Amino acid sequence: MCDQHQSSEDAGVGLVRQRSSGLHPYDPLPVVIIGNGPSGICLSYLLSGHRPYVKAGASHPNPILHRKLQDITGKCLLEQDLEYLSEGLEGRSHSPLGLLLDALLRPDGDLGGPAETLLAWRREPEHRVTHLVLGKGPVGGAWQVMEPSMVTLSLGEWMELPDLPFRDWIKKRGRQLRNNRATTRDISQYYQHYVQAKSLQEHFCSGRRVTSVRRLPLDAWKDESSAPPSTLFEVQGVWETANGEQSPFCLYAENVVLATGAYDCPRRLGVEGEDPSMVFHTIGDLERALRERHLGPSSDPLLVVGAGLTAADAVLLAHRGSVPILHTFRRAVRDSALVFNQLPPLMFPEYHKVYDMMSQQPLAGGGSYRGYTSLPGHRVLRFHPGGTATLEEGATGKKRVVSISLALVLIGSNPNLSFLPDGGRGLALDPGQSVNAKRNPIDTDSFSYECVQEQGLYALGPLAGDGFVRFLQGGALGVATSLMKKQGLV
Repeated sequence: MCDQHQSSEDAGVGLVRQRSSGLHPYDPLPVVIIGNGPSGICLSYLLSGHRPYVKAGASHPNPILHRKLQDITGKCLLEQDLEYLSEGLEGRSHSPLGLLLDALLRPDGDLGGPAETLLAWRREPEHRVTHLVLGKGPVGGAWQVMEPSMVTLSLGEWMELPDLPFRDWIKKRGRQLRNNRATTRDISQYYQHYVQAKSLQEHFCSGRRVTSVRRLPLDAWKDESSAPPSTLFEVQGVWETANGEQSPFCLYAENVVLATGAYDCPRRLGVEGEDPSMVFHTIGDLERALRERHLGPSSDPLLVVGAGLTAADAVLLAHRGSVPILHTFRRAVRDSALVFNQLPPLMFPEYHKVYDMMSQQPLAGGGSYRGYTSLPGHRVLRFHPGGTATLEEGATGKKRVVSISLALVLIGSNPNLSFLPDGGRGLALDPGQSVNAKRNPIDTDSFSYECVQEQGLYALGPLAGDGFVRFLQGGALGVATSLMKKQGLV
């Protein structure tokens, strides 16, 4: 058996202690959530007995949804036919539940309409489902490790969680939104405040890095006095304490929810010489290089590889520090698939500044942005010892060797599902490929978010293809409804 290491310093462990001094297959938790970002927080809120009710007199601008709501005025949304309610809704998500909950929380949200939420939240303790939320870092997930001055792509209100308006929270802090967008520092602090404000602390265990999740055979069930659960999982990991000590832990659960996000493993180019002493893959690496003065106005250029928003953030950060920049990316500047060609200039001026920089003639030597060189249609062939790299222009095949101080490769990320068999490939839409939030998410039921290939295992957020906070909350609604049905609470 695995030992359960506990600490009075961790609020979540108190919940474990209430169940037993050591968890074994005869005493599993109903739910373990892996990941303490917005997906895990939102699901914990719902499982803690907070239930949404359709407000009396609810009026929605969508006439079809409006008619449906008239039949369930004053009723709990969790007890309705969610598939029927979400039928026919369209928007910026492929998730029917994401569209439904967003339509109820933000009627006419895409048009900037002033309509208030159509849901009222009630706390009903009798509907709680016992659960734990495991996070390897502080509450907030990936938002806690992002460069704090970066501005969100989504509007600030679209980052909020149920029943705590972000605009009201930011106003109480004496801060203002820039173009209705917030900094990552604001968002990370908001998520931490949310857990406190909604009294969810007892469910959260930080510093828990999960190393293994495996399904157990039901003959491992030890309690002959009660019926065995329909599913049983073992969750193992490492508890990293504040003083740096590490201890193993092990939990047993009837259901496991994967909510780890999609940004743990930066993608690599896979070219020769992609050595960690010279080639880096996160904005944090750039911040550290600037702070330690490895980069500056007199250094060789920083090579930025990539044409997404993270690469743009790196360009802006380095440019503010007067660092010479070589910016290489495979697409043409006018390619319609380039993200900058899809963003309104007035709402995203900083990204359109980068787009303007990228539009400069390559190697023209002049340009409006001193120290910056754009290399569209180029790819990296190789990194060489001593601080050089070979680039190739795709259209002509022409190669050039450039001197660089270091390289920052920002071409996307993949989730870290190493704790699952074969990295979770067997759960993906295409089991022959690695799980990827955009191209190959985990295959889940559209309304319960339970994995198609593994009963009792659920996936939320980017892992299930819901990349935006405003839409991933619909997934939490689906998971909560499914789990409550299993517990006989709906």
